[in-house]
Amino acid sequence: MPDRDRFWPALIATDLDGTLLRSDGTVGIRTREALAAAVRRGCRHLVVTGRSIAWTRPVLDELGYTGLAVCGQGGQVYDAGTHTELTCHLLDRDLARRALAAIEVVTGPLALATDEGGLDGAVLAGPGYRPDPLDGLPVVAVDGDRLWTTPIRKVYVQHPELDEDRLLEVASRLTGHLVATTKAGPGEIEILPSGLSKATGLAHAAGLLGLHGAESIAFGDMPNDIPMLAWAGYAVAMGNAHPELKAVADEVAPDHDDDGVAVVLDRILGRAGRPVSSELIG
Repeated sequence: MPDRDRFWPALIATDLDGTLLRSDGTVGIRTREALAAAVRRGCRHLVVTGRSIAWTRPVLDELGYTGLAVCGQGGQVYDAGTHTELTCHLLDRDLARRALAAIEVVTGPLALATDEGGLDGAVLAGPGYRPDPLDGLPVVAVDGDRLWTTPIRKVYVQHPELDEDRLLEVASRLTGHLVATTKAGPGEIEILPSGLSKATGLAHAAGLLGLHGAESIAFGDMPNDIPMLAWAGYAVAMGNAHPELKAVADEVAPDHDDDGVAVVLDRILGRAGRPVSSELIG
């Protein structure tokens, strides 16, 4: 474990939901100030999120964020300053359908949604899929066949009885040779291109900036953040984080509603209590 009192990051990687964003979907003033102070002192800040670009962009625009963002569980690298998609990994639809068929042999019928490719792709929700109204996902209800008619980045998978832990266990055991699987929130899992994770996307984005994992600090709250935290030189789980993430973190910060990111950065920067600009610079 790195020395928490001596580590100085060149790169700060933050998840969005449950990490940078509070429960009300905003970023606290103290967190904005801490990130702005870090950038002024030479650090780079990268947002790393499971959200697609279409779902992430309104948040970044509201924050005035102009840096790179890793979206779609690592499948997209987005330049917020120029509104440009630099990379995009699409899911092989035939492999995805084979994987889902194998899961359904064990679990019975699944409820599915697919995340369309492109900067403005919507989430296509099939029969029985239950979107979380608080997520703000751009969801379009379609029939089952329509799910597979456009290029897609990932598939959201729900089961009427199994929780995300049991569903992931079954899916990873049966389909690991075909696709990647992860859980990013309650009640569902995601099917992704094989080998894809937040870590692969973050490593690529960091490379574009000439930066490396050993000089990075990463903040997250869910099991899909585990690869990202493992890649970083210093790993921080939020106080509200899933137990699986806390178990692999170098430090557990306060809750996202208590500006946990800022608390850690304030200590690292040695600037607790000093007023700085509230501008968030990407």
